[in-house]
Amino acid sequence: MFDSKLRPWIDPPLNRLGLALARRGITADQVTVAGAVAGGAAGLAIGLQQPLAGLALIALSRLLDGLDGAIARATRPTDFGGYLDILCDYVFYLAVPLGFGFAEPAHLPYALALVASFTLTAVSFLAYATLAAKRGLESVSHGAKSFFYSTGLAEGAETIAAFVLMCLFPAAFPVIASLFTVLCLLTVVQRSLIARAEFRQDR
Repeated sequence: MFDSKLRPWIDPPLNRLGLALARRGITADQVTVAGAVAGGAAGLAIGLQQPLAGLALIALSRLLDGLDGAIARATRPTDFGGYLDILCDYVFYLAVPLGFGFAEPAHLPYALALVASFTLTAVSFLAYATLAAKRGLESVSHGAKSFFYSTGLAEGAETIAAFVLMCLFPAAFPVIASLFTVLCLLTVVQRSLIARAEFRQDR
């Protein structure tokens, strides 16, 4: 929901840092994988009941996630890079809630519900992108991407905000996870209605 509004503020410093890293021979794919490792480590730290360490790793993971695109723009974006980026994003999105589920067994049902909602959101996102590509649709509101980014109530900024709150207030995880699960499901409904309006007629 807020991703496209934040890009004009976030992209310029990321692009400058990405250009500097690219000049040192660091590739976008390397940074993408490093971000996934940091995201997985965040889930592990949270699972070991170290939510503040998890928060620091979440911040590192998301910084690297922003830098990989900046490096790609400074060099040459590839389709494989786009594939790797979305795959590694979901390593992060799944690791964090699962970490909270393992940290406190009573929280596991809420973690699994959130993971399920993330899965449905991912399916709706990727299905929309596939059909949008088939029809030659393009979107620039989220910056230059390897495939069509459909908007939604729950996007990256909202997810990070929820994860930060979970790390700062781990006892409130069931409430935060439940609310975000509902937001994800509403995003699936929203995207499905948009898809119905956009793809109902053959072209």
